[in-house]
Amino acid sequence: MRRKLIAGNWKMHGSLAANSVLLQEILADLPTQCDLAVCVPAPYLASVGAQLVGTSVALGAQDISAHASGAYTGEVAGSMLREFACHYVIVGHSERRTWHAEKSDVVARKAKAALAVGLTPIICLGETLVQREAGETAQVVGAQVSAVLDTLTDEDLHKIVLAYEPVWAIGTGRNATPEMAQEVHAMVRGQIAKRNADAAQKVQILYGGSMKPENAQALLVMPDIDGGLIGGAALVAAQFLAIARAA
Repeated sequence: MRRKLIAGNWKMHGSLAANSVLLQEILADLPTQCDLAVCVPAPYLASVGAQLVGTSVALGAQDISAHASGAYTGEVAGSMLREFACHYVIVGHSERRTWHAEKSDVVARKAKAALAVGLTPIICLGETLVQREAGETAQVVGAQVSAVLDTLTDEDLHKIVLAYEPVWAIGTGRNATPEMAQEVHAMVRGQIAKRNADAAQKVQILYGGSMKPENAQALLVMPDIDGGLIGGAALVAAQFLAIARAA
C-alpha cells in the first residue's frame, strides 16, 4: 500500500522569523501516519534545513535547473540543492509552466536532472480552465505524462512523485470533486502502467488543487490519490497538520 505524502509548497512566501515560527508549530504536533515535506524558497533552504535536522519532515526546493552547471545566471543546480540536504524538488508547477513558459520537455529534463543527483522530483501535471471546458483534460495531461515517459528510464519511474494540479481549481473558488480528481489520477496511473506496471503501482500521485482541511479527507480516501501538494494551507500550521491527519 502506498504511503501518503503531504508536501507543502510555500511558493514565494516567508521570512526568517515567520518561517521559524511556522516550523516550530508544525514540529510541535507532528502526525506519524504519513510523510511530510516542506518545499521552500531557495534563500531559506539553509535556515529551514537546519531547523528540520533530526525531524521526520523532509526538505524540498521549488525548482531546479535542467543543467548540471554552467553559465546559467539565476539557475540552481541539483548538486547545490543536495548540499542543503534537500530530498524533494518541485518541477513543472503550473506557475512555472505559465509564467516562465516551461514546456513539458523542459520539465522532463528537470526531473531527469533531479534524479541524477539523488533528488526526488515532484512532477506537476494539470490543465487550464479553457482546456477543461474544451474536454481536453485527457489530451493535455496525457501529453505531459508522455514527456516524462519519453525522458525517464523504467528505473527512474520508481523514484518520482507526480502531482495533479487542475489549474482551474487553484485559488479560483472552483473545486474539482474527489471523483473528478480520482478520474484523472487513475488515468495517469493507467498511462504509466502501460509502460511499467510495477512503477505505476508504486508511484505516489498527489493532488494539488487547493486541498484544505475541509476537503482533504474526501480526496485522500480516493484509491489513486496518494497525498497532497499543498499551497496556501501549508502556510498555516493548524491547517497543514489537519490535512496531514486526514491522511
